[in-house]
Amino acid sequence: MQYDPDSRSSARYKDDFPSTGSPTFLSRKRFMLIAWTALVIVSLGCITTFVSYTSSPFSPPQVQAVVDPFGPSTVLKGGPTLSFRGLLTPIHDIRSFLFFLVSDNLLADVQYITSWVSAGWTNDVMTYINLIYLGLITDRVAIIPEFIPSHVGGHVAPVPFERSLTYLVFEVCWKSPFSSGGKSSTFVDDIGCWNVWEAVQYREAYPRRSRSINDLNLDISFTKAPEWIKMIPNYEHDQHVTFWSLARLAFPTTRAASLVTPQPSPKHQVSLPPDEHLLCYDYLYYVSAHQPFEMEYDYSPAWRYVGKYMHWTPALENLANDYVRRALGVLEDAPIPPFISIHVRHHDFQNWCGETPIQDCFAPLPVIARRVQEVQQELLQTKGIKASHVIMTSDERDPAWWREVSELGWFTPDHTDTVALYGEWYPVFIDAVIQSQGAGFVGTDRSTMSIVAARRVESWQNGPHKMVKWGSIGADDH
Repeated sequence: MQYDPDSRSSARYKDDFPSTGSPTFLSRKRFMLIAWTALVIVSLGCITTFVSYTSSPFSPPQVQAVVDPFGPSTVLKGGPTLSFRGLLTPIHDIRSFLFFLVSDNLLADVQYITSWVSAGWTNDVMTYINLIYLGLITDRVAIIPEFIPSHVGGHVAPVPFERSLTYLVFEVCWKSPFSSGGKSSTFVDDIGCWNVWEAVQYREAYPRRSRSINDLNLDISFTKAPEWIKMIPNYEHDQHVTFWSLARLAFPTTRAASLVTPQPSPKHQVSLPPDEHLLCYDYLYYVSAHQPFEMEYDYSPAWRYVGKYMHWTPALENLANDYVRRALGVLEDAPIPPFISIHVRHHDFQNWCGETPIQDCFAPLPVIARRVQEVQQELLQTKGIKASHVIMTSDERDPAWWREVSELGWFTPDHTDTVALYGEWYPVFIDAVIQSQGAGFVGTDRSTMSIVAARRVESWQNGPHKMVKWGSIGADDH
């Protein structure tokens, strides 16, 4: 396999905005892809109505909907208890207590899979897409922990998955030990998991670290995965594994042949092999089917079978629509005209410019405008859509740059009061919704936020997109 390290700058893998609050977003779609695998949410407590979905390229058996979160379901026995492992009495007041999903509540004839995140919100979204897809191909129920505020700060509460991305047969909402008004369970659960991170990179001799593990009071004994899971053997500049190399570890024969001495857990010093009932991996961001970072390509199975079925909740979409209407000067409840959405990422990308001056490294606005015109022309020629409005989203902080944006006749959402009104996560969430609503999209090359936005516009709007290259003068010449 040939691989060009220069074509894959690690800047590509960074998440975009320094995330900022506490949202309610990506939601149910009436007909979405479902394998018999379902999702269980480990998150902030909530009241929820359960919905079953149909339609699947995999043609799975239908999963029945349930209404009582503590009643019977196809993937749980009943309500949660305080311990992951214990047989404690369930507590049903989800408004006042902390909960863990417990193995006593897991069905003996259903297998489960989970992992944790630690790479910034957009990359964490991609990580959970990978987790769910891995659950699909191994016939396991995916347990999705909360999003953690990697880009926001430790003072901000994590984001429950069910208040954000959903790809569900149903939701089950639990309290997590974090963001609990200063109270948390003191019960620590032991479990054995696979250590993927140490097997695929050569700088850190320990599993991938995640705040979620401590938030969930888990004491994990990790077993280092075999080196053959690495997609490009002995290549230090890439950390990818394939879905099916990890999937092999979910089945008895390969699992047994791959077991080595587990690392003792940090708190209780217990040595446990990877759990077979609840399969867990330390980190699943760097997972692809065929080549590294393939979610930016239209063939990506993780995007085609999982990512594109994650939709925004009506509440967040309506909020983003309000921002769009105010930006464009459209009356409340009036139809929003077709527009081109842009995402320009600057702030942390300057670290990748090296000795190149910032003004030469980043693509100037006239270059971005040329890409906008190309997308507008393609929309007009292929769909007869005249998208004369343009909305810019960016992490740029230079007022002079934003004045130049305004001089081009482009619009931007006004986030002056967003944090005060909705919380510190919301600027990035609202921008992400706006990016996905464009009839066409122009993004920043090597930005994961742009990559996911492009996939959404392509999948949801059937719209074209262009990525602006950067790094040197004339980088986007074509």
